[in-house]
Amino acid sequence: MSLIGKEVQPFTAQAYKNGDFVEVTEQNFKGNWSVVCFYPADFSFVCPTELEDLQGQYNALQDLGVEVFSVSTDTHFVHKGWHDSSEKIGKITYAMIGDPSQAISRQFDVLNEESGLADRGTFIIDPDGVIQTVEINADGIGRDASTLVNKIKAAQYVRQNPGEVCPAKWEEGGETLTPSLDLVGKI
Repeated sequence: MSLIGKEVQPFTAQAYKNGDFVEVTEQNFKGNWSVVCFYPADFSFVCPTELEDLQGQYNALQDLGVEVFSVSTDTHFVHKGWHDSSEKIGKITYAMIGDPSQAISRQFDVLNEESGLADRGTFIIDPDGVIQTVEINADGIGRDASTLVNKIKAAQYVRQNPGEVCPAKWEEGGETLTPSLDLVGKI
């Protein structure tokens, strides 16, 4: 069952952010755009490269009004330990949510039940707390966070311009489409 168009359900979790432990709930995904990035485990191999790459896009995402959250089934204590010991993870300033109960990973349908770890899932959530995009990768395939900026811009454009859609490879300022009977068979 697709999660597109579904509202994020209630949850409460602890996170590590900028030297503090903070509580995060589904309410943190409302009122602004959010990117939620699930990953398998702290102290692993592909994960730190992805999270560092996501931090590299953090300012551009913030400029678009987007908050970023990473999630794994580790605890917030392990996130702090990883942050304090890894050069790549030490750069992170967004919230690192702990999901040791696996409830959030299950809600977003990224929990690998056999390993107890989250798959590599990326979700864009609109200001109403509704999931707009889902991308899930196999464990060995790292993600490219630079693709999030254009996806967010397209999602924001579509939200602000009902009736218009963004074609493949759309970039801000580019042509959009207005679906209608006149376009059928002409694209």
